[in-house]
Amino acid sequence: MDQYNWATIPREELNPKAVRQPIHTERMTIARLLLRKGAIVGMHQHENEQVTMMKSGALRFVFGGNEAGREIVVREGDVLQIPPNVPHMVEALEDSMATDLFSPRREDWIRGDDAYLR
Repeated sequence: MDQYNWATIPREELNPKAVRQPIHTERMTIARLLLRKGAIVGMHQHENEQVTMMKSGALRFVFGGNEAGREIVVREGDVLQIPPNVPHMVEALEDSMATDLFSPRREDWIRGDDAYLR
């Protein structure tokens, strides 16, 4: 068993408006994301199921593919589940903090193959 504390997890500045703190376990990735108002995570998709849990702020998710045109705004206390391979983008409507869970773990992040975030 491993124990973590967010205060000890290195912060990755992805760009001037986005900071990520990832924890990679054997089967999943847990990430705390700090997104400043106006931050954009461009349209992307991944093989991982994603669960976003909002601690503060507001994020607007826009979906593509078969879900094209659908938008969901999540706020403090909301939890959003995104199935694998669903194209989506995110805009921070306010300064926001979210915890994302991914299964399986984000091998692309481990390899550094995540240019859409930078």
